Amino acid sequence: MSAAWHDRRVPPPEACVLRPLLDRRAQETPDKVFVQFAASGQSWTYAALRRIVVETAAALQELGVAQDDPVLTWMPNGPDALRLWFAINYLGAVHVPLNLAYRGQLLEHAVRTSGARLILGHPDLLPRLEAVSCPSLAQRLAVATSASITAPGGEPRPPARDIMPWDTQHVIYTSGTTGPSKGVLCSYLQAAETALAFHAVTADDRNMVNLPLFHAGGTNAVYRMLLKGGSIALVEAFDTASFWDTIRATGTTCLTLLGAMVPFLLKAPPTARDRDHPLSKAMVVPLSDEAQAFAERFGVDIYTTFNMTETSCPLVSERNPTVRGTCGRPRPGVEARIVDENDCEVAPGAIGELILRTDVPWAMNHGYHNNPEATARAWRNGWFHTGDGFRRDEAGNFFFVDRLKDAIRRRGENVSSFEVEAELMAHPDVREAAAVAVPSEHGEDEVLAVIAPVADRRIDPADLLRFLLPRMAHFMVPRYVRILPELPKTPTQKVQKKLLRDDGVTADTWDREAAGIRIRRERLATTPGTTP
Repeated sequence: MSAAWHDRRVPPPEACVLRPLLDRRAQETPDKVFVQFAASGQSWTYAALRRIVVETAAALQELGVAQDDPVLTWMPNGPDALRLWFAINYLGAVHVPLNLAYRGQLLEHAVRTSGARLILGHPDLLPRLEAVSCPSLAQRLAVATSASITAPGGEPRPPARDIMPWDTQHVIYTSGTTGPSKGVLCSYLQAAETALAFHAVTADDRNMVNLPLFHAGGTNAVYRMLLKGGSIALVEAFDTASFWDTIRATGTTCLTLLGAMVPFLLKAPPTARDRDHPLSKAMVVPLSDEAQAFAERFGVDIYTTFNMTETSCPLVSERNPTVRGTCGRPRPGVEARIVDENDCEVAPGAIGELILRTDVPWAMNHGYHNNPEATARAWRNGWFHTGDGFRRDEAGNFFFVDRLKDAIRRRGENVSSFEVEAELMAHPDVREAAAVAVPSEHGEDEVLAVIAPVADRRIDPADLLRFLLPRMAHFMVPRYVRILPELPKTPTQKVQKKLLRDDGVTADTWDREAAGIRIRRERLATTPGTTP
């Protein structure tokens, strides 16, 4: 730490950087459980976690991983995903997790732009790399067992310099909207600031992590509990049927519920055990009409927030907010404005773009990895531009209105219309294509693909689906397909997506679910957690 560093807003490394923070936790509370693995019932204490992380870090160092190196991981939630992430950061290297559903152009883009030479992946996922071009990827290592990538008794050499709060902890890829996906540069200090949002959580809590560790929602929840000295229950994915049994079995007291999770849970028939559980608080995003019903039925205090991978939960609510649909208000240290296209603030009640800045340096993203143009656009005039439409009432409550971009939100995943369209256009019989959001009966969106065929060609929607399945993440595959002779366009030949969204699901639209075709995510085997 520099002797000239007197900024008390920025915490010292031991308060927010993974390596010194983990060392401190293992020394102060060695026998406290940090993680319970829901799949196996096994757990790791802070001392055991540190030993496993250190031995994994030593093995990575022998493979040539050095401080500041980006390292790709491609693993389902489980012991290996957790220890690899922590070991990468323990060396001062940069954790770059990949979405398990990536394949095709989306996979190639992420791998290429990451700049990584090493990927550590599940053996069932790595074969997808054979179909894409990744010349800079020198090492592809399968992590099949708990003995993979570990050096029992090993100890890594210390980093060349201290790992600082402003160093990059992760590069997390978000879905592109007007272009390819961007890798968000996230610092340790951003993670620490994000932990402040769920202010009711304490060291006595156990946070269920049922969001993937390649999403900010998953990594934020894990890091929140490391920062607070609490614990986590690591679950592979959200599952309605087993949700409450898992809550009880793991002793979960807090979690985050996104999108359709709340309505899915409310649709289950009431039982005598609806309040027989340890869950006491939940961050519900967005704050839908069902949130209050969830709180009352299950006896859980609810909170809400607005966040992106790029930010640090800048808007948060009080306990059990009563203002319908709010995202909350700016938390301490955050300035939030709603502006027009010239960055001029609009009046209360008017709709504009939400822009943000913080009084703590490095408390939000510090750009997009290897993409200075996108960084400059997002951070113009010294404010981060979210690209989301908001309004604010006279009392200072903020409300999300709509996306100013063409992203689609489906089952907790952000879907890039740009990337869906790229895969649609790869079909030899598709002349032009557009992907837009249409309402889902489960909340959030469904994907509608509107296509125009090549002259004198006919496209069967089921055949198009079979073409897309090996090329796309499961959550990107359109539910609806509408075929038109030509897509509506502006005088400058841009597709008028608003008209397609307004038309929605028309009488001539094909629905794959009505046709009996349902697409599920691929389930992967994980290495059971063990108690050392």
